[in-house]
Amino acid sequence: MIATTVAPPSERGAAFAAVLQRQGAAVVLVLGVLVAWFTFPRFGSADNLRDLALQSSFLAVIALGMTFVIISGGIDLSVGSVYALGGVLAAYGSRYGLVVAILLPIVVCGLIGLVNGLLIARTKMAPFIVTLASLLFARGLLLALTNEGATTYKVEPGAALLWLGQGKIFGIGVPVYLALILFGLGGLLLRRTRFGQSIFALGGAEQSALLMGLPVARTKIILYTLSGTLAGFAGVLTAAYLQSGVTVLGVGTELDAISVVVIGGTLLTGGAGTVIGTLVGVLLKTLIQNVINQVGTLDSNYQTVVSGAFLLVVVVIQRLLARSRRS
Repeated sequence: MIATTVAPPSERGAAFAAVLQRQGAAVVLVLGVLVAWFTFPRFGSADNLRDLALQSSFLAVIALGMTFVIISGGIDLSVGSVYALGGVLAAYGSRYGLVVAILLPIVVCGLIGLVNGLLIARTKMAPFIVTLASLLFARGLLLALTNEGATTYKVEPGAALLWLGQGKIFGIGVPVYLALILFGLGGLLLRRTRFGQSIFALGGAEQSALLMGLPVARTKIILYTLSGTLAGFAGVLTAAYLQSGVTVLGVGTELDAISVVVIGGTLLTGGAGTVIGTLVGVLLKTLIQNVINQVGTLDSNYQTVVSGAFLLVVVVIQRLLARSRRS
């Protein structure tokens, strides 16, 4: 007779809590899609689904960088302003060709992220304070470039940059493909490289990571540089899509990015998270917005109310699940 061992209830409960923490948003997304599909006739149309994917792609690129930062135990409040700055720089640079339109915002926004990383890693300043200052700096630079918002830089019709935002492959917008490629690379980086393991170790216990000999300072610098670069690239895609650099863009985007990352199962305390979870969080947020639009009788401000309430519920559930896993 072969003896079988059965895990005690406490271990089974901890395992279930871990799975629910990682996959809960995906379950809610599937249920939400099913309800919306059968409730609103237009929801399941090809045009609406393509619009959902396109709307999600811009925030997804920003949230990807935020995922890495939060897993490491940090936060980046500058991404909204950096995103807007990237869009303005892309529109401005488009007059000098495609290469300048792409590289100018990526380099400038990447440098802002680099400064964030250097200050956080070398001076031990709190990420909240450093990135809040960068938020103000990026927004101030944006206003200086646009004469307090009075000047709007346009992307000329026929410019090669427009294909990045308005082009389609098999009927689906190019930004969707670019976002998926970045998420694929991000997943490989996080799960299949030593750098990715350093991110998890840093978020789990920074002091332990130091004792293990991991390059903590270098990891932080790379993370915040990556976050700024991705926010700038999202600005490039948005400028190409809107055919201009919109100065009021990005207000509150940092909060949207944080919310979708947390909704996707990444712990605000760091040490746990996935890029797939973040993608699910982005889609879930877009789904909520689309359903409110489908209802038609609700004010658009309810999108923020629903998103905020949903985020609060997710954070509370994460806290309870984390306790159940420890007990």
